[in-house]
Amino acid sequence: MKIGQLAKMVNCPVVTIRYYESIGLLPVPERSSSGSRIYSQSDAERLAVIRNCRAFDMSLDDIRIILTHKDRPSEDCREITKLVVSQIRAIDDKIEALSKLKMNLAELGLSCPSGNEGTDCKIISQLGTTGASQNRDKHTPVLATDD
Repeated sequence: MKIGQLAKMVNCPVVTIRYYESIGLLPVPERSSSGSRIYSQSDAERLAVIRNCRAFDMSLDDIRIILTHKDRPSEDCREITKLVVSQIRAIDDKIEALSKLKMNLAELGLSCPSGNEGTDCKIISQLGTTGASQNRDKHTPVLATDD
């Protein structure tokens, strides 16, 4: 099948298929006499694995490991189980960080409930705060606590 057919089959943009080829996740396909890429059902299955892994927000390195095991089905798959468990933990961490972010944003919104305080908007004032916070991570904004 040609690249457009593969793209439709797996619901993947053509440019993404070419990218996966360029980084070695997909093998370089054979070419027709006219130079078109020709893909097999095996390529479609491999691309489906990649796309499903990406849907689970797995890294390209983790996908490489999974594909290595896909290519060697007789090997023990404990490493794959560990990857999945690790991904679950990473998602839990992201959920926790997003919950904190949501709480901070809600507090920010409540700092100026009327939304009509003229030129002295507390939301803008707090967004401009540059102080450091001991508990701040990359997902937690620095907000003034004395307003």
